[in-house]
Amino acid sequence: MAWRVLRKKVMSDSFLNAFVPTHSKDAMHFIFGSPATGMILDSHIGVGVLPRVAVDGRLLSNTFTIRNFHASSYMLAWRRKEEDAPGLKVPRKEKRIKRENRTQAPVEAPYVPPRPKPTGKSSLDKTIEIFEGMTIHELAKRTGASIAALQDILTNVGEKVDSEFDPISIDIAELAAMEVGVNVRRLHTEEGAIRQPRPPVVTVMGHVDHGKTSLLDALRQTSLAAKEAGGITQHLGAFVVEMASGDSITFLDTPGHAAFSAMRARGAAVTDMVVLVVAADDGVMPQTLEAISHAKAANVPIVVAINKCDKPSADPERVRIQLGSEGLLLEDLGGDVQVVEVSAATKLGLDKLEEALLLQADMMDLKARIDGPAQAYVVEARLDRGRGPLATAIVKCGTLLCGQHVVVGAEWGKIRAIRDMMGRSMESGRPSTPIEIEGLKGLPMAGDDVVVVDSEERARMLSTGRKKKFEKDRLLKASEVVVDDPESSEDVPKRIELPMIVKADVQGTVQAVTDALRSLNSSQVFVNVVHVGVGPITQSDIDMAEACGACIVGFNIRNPPSAITLAANKANIKICLHRVIYHLLEEMGTVIVEKAPGTFETKVAGEAEVMSIFELKGRSKSKGPDIKIAGCRVVDGRFTKSSTLRLLRSGEIVFEGSCASLKREKQDVDAVGKGNECGLVIEDCDDFQIGDVIQCLEQVIRKPKFISSESGAVRIEC
Repeated sequence: MAWRVLRKKVMSDSFLNAFVPTHSKDAMHFIFGSPATGMILDSHIGVGVLPRVAVDGRLLSNTFTIRNFHASSYMLAWRRKEEDAPGLKVPRKEKRIKRENRTQAPVEAPYVPPRPKPTGKSSLDKTIEIFEGMTIHELAKRTGASIAALQDILTNVGEKVDSEFDPISIDIAELAAMEVGVNVRRLHTEEGAIRQPRPPVVTVMGHVDHGKTSLLDALRQTSLAAKEAGGITQHLGAFVVEMASGDSITFLDTPGHAAFSAMRARGAAVTDMVVLVVAADDGVMPQTLEAISHAKAANVPIVVAINKCDKPSADPERVRIQLGSEGLLLEDLGGDVQVVEVSAATKLGLDKLEEALLLQADMMDLKARIDGPAQAYVVEARLDRGRGPLATAIVKCGTLLCGQHVVVGAEWGKIRAIRDMMGRSMESGRPSTPIEIEGLKGLPMAGDDVVVVDSEERARMLSTGRKKKFEKDRLLKASEVVVDDPESSEDVPKRIELPMIVKADVQGTVQAVTDALRSLNSSQVFVNVVHVGVGPITQSDIDMAEACGACIVGFNIRNPPSAITLAANKANIKICLHRVIYHLLEEMGTVIVEKAPGTFETKVAGEAEVMSIFELKGRSKSKGPDIKIAGCRVVDGRFTKSSTLRLLRSGEIVFEGSCASLKREKQDVDAVGKGNECGLVIEDCDDFQIGDVIQCLEQVIRKPKFISSESGAVRIEC
C-alpha cells in the first residue's frame, strides 16, 4: 500500500528505470536516479519519508529517504547476501553460547543406567498380591501402572472412585491388575473372625502298587481298589473317614504312576499332612522320592506308613535306612517324622496310624474361619452327561452355600447343588470337607481356586477378564518361537509331526495323559496335542482330526456310538481307547516308533576270509585290464552283490569299495550265505593277500526305541 502511494506522488517511469541498490551501516537504500540526487528507499523497520542531509549539515532538498517499515524476507535476505538473492530463505536466529572460564576440573556425574524397556514376558512372570480394601495408590505401586490409567480402567468397568486413596474390592483390584497385564494372588484376611477347630486334610502318596488305596479301604472298610481298572489308581479321590475314636479325617488318594505327577503336586498343595506309603518288600522307589519332594515343596509334615509288613520278604529296617539316606529325619533316627508299620491286608497297625495322624493334627492346632464367604480349592473336574460340569473341591475356610455366585478359574456360575463324595445333597460345605459343586457354566481346570462374588454381573465380569488374560498369555507363549541354526541342523534327520486329540473322563487325567504323551517327544517325532477335552468322543472331534490329520486318544471313556466309529473309519482316523495308563502309553509309543523316519547307519552284514587269489591276465581291451579275484569262504552272515565291501588286514582297513563281481561255481549270483565259497572282485582293488578278511557292509535304517521303566516312566530313545 505504501509503495502505491509513493509511486503516484513522487515516482515516475524515469525514476523506476534508474533503480540502483546501495548499502549503508544501518539501512539498505534504493536510489532512483543518480546516487547524488535520486530518491532513496531505505529498507528499515517501518515506512517514512525523511529529508536527506549532507555531511556538512546542509539540507538536500531534491533528495529524500523513504524508510520501509514493512520489509519483506527477500529484502532482508538481499541485505544479508546480495549475490545469493534468488531463492534465499530467512536466516535462522542463532543461539548465543555463554563461554565460561573454568579454573577447576569438571565434576564427574554419577553413572545412571538406562531404564530397561518393558518386554512382553514381564506380564507372565510378574505376580502381585491383592487384598480386600486396597487403594488405587497401593495397586499402582504394585502393578507399576499410573494412577490415571487405573482410574480409567475402573471407570470402564463401572466402578465409582473419587480419590486414589479410596478402598476398592478385591474383585475390582483383580480386574484392574489383569487389564494392566500382571498375575495376581489373593490374600484373605481373617482379622476379627472366629476360628474353630477343623478336621485335618491328609494326602496319601507313594509309589505305584505300594498299597495306598488298599490302606484307605482298610481304614474306611470299603473295596475301591478292586474296582480300579488294572488294579491301580488313576484318579485323585477325596474321602471323609470316621475313625474309631470318633474324629473324622479327610483323605486324598493320589495315583502312584509316573504320569500323574501333577495330581500328586495338587494333593500336596491343598493338604495339611502327607502319609507316605512305602512297601516293606519293595523299598524306596522313584515315585516315593517324588512324593517326598512334593511334600517338602508344600512345607507339610510327613507321616511314614510302611505297608505290607505281613509279607515274608518284608524288611522295614531297610526302608528306614533308605528313607534316612534320602534326608528324611525319622523318629527312630532322632528326627521328628513318625513311622508306623501297617498292613492293609491284615489291618495290622491301623490304630497306631490313626493315633499318629491325630497327634500330628493336634500339634498343628488346625483351625479355620467358619463364617463368611468360602475359599475352596478344586482337586478334580469332570463333565457329567446329565448334570453338566462338576468340580470336586475342598473348602479351606468359610462356608459355601447353595445359590451363591462363584468364579472358578476362568469359569463362573451359580451353585445349583452341593453334594458330598457319596452323592448326598448338602446345604453347605464347611472347612476340610470335600464337596462336588454343580451349576458352573464351563469346566474349570484342576487346581483352580473357588471365589465367591456378590452378584452375577461381578462373576461374569471377573470370568471375562480372566479369559482375556489367559488368552493373551497363551498367544504370548505361542509367539516365542525358537529359531534353529540351519548350519547345525544339516545332519539332523527330518522331524515328523504327530498330531493328537486327547479325550478323558476328568480334567486331571486329561492333563496327565497330555503330559505323558508330550514326554514321548524325540528328535525324530514331535507329538503335537492339538485339542484336549473331557467327555466322550463327538462328531466335532472327528471333523477336527480329519482336518489336521490327527489320531484320537481316549482314556477311561465309553466307546463312541457306531455312527462316530463309521465316520472315523471313513475318514481313515485312528481311535485309541484305553482304561489303563500302561496300555495307552505302550500303544502310543509303538505308533511313534512306526512314524519315526529313523537314521541311516552302516552295519556289517557278513564276513569272509580270503582262501586263495586268482589273477586274469592278457585280457583284450574290450574286456578291460587285468583283474584279481579273491576266493573266499563266508564265515558269518551273508554277502550281497549290491553292498559295499571292506578289505581288512590285521584288523586295519586296507580298502573299501563296491562289489564288481560275485560268483559261486562260475555262476553270477546276487547273494552268498554263510559257509559257502565264492569268488569276488572289488572295484579298483587288486591288493589281496591270503588271510585277509572281507566285510560286507549294508545301510540300514535304525528306528527309535520305546523304553518303559518299572515306575511307569516312558521315553523314546533315538
